Amino acid sequence: MADLGNLMKQAQELQERLSQVQESVARRTVEAAAGGGMVKVTVNGKHEIVALTIEPAVLQEDVELVQDLVLAAVNEGIRNAQKMVADEMTKVAGGLKIPGLG
Repeated sequence: MADLGNLMKQAQELQERLSQVQESVARRTVEAAAGGGMVKVTVNGKHEIVALTIEPAVLQEDVELVQDLVLAAVNEGIRNAQKMVADEMTKVAGGLKIPGLG
């Protein structure tokens, strides 16, 4: 019975550490770019876009190209944010496989 109590305590400690990491990575940001840096996006650990920069020269192009560049930068930014969160959670979990993190 002591082993079960110890296991429950460890699970609770791990859950607390994971919650702290989630709060921490929510404040961190990652960047991504498309079109050779003509479109840049910044995404936080909550997978929210917090900044989008489009070089004025891109706006001289056709609308479809601009849309494609924005989509490419946003998608890459989201992938980078997901990887950042998964990497940090894996560090805390000590190699445990946590569903949805990798």
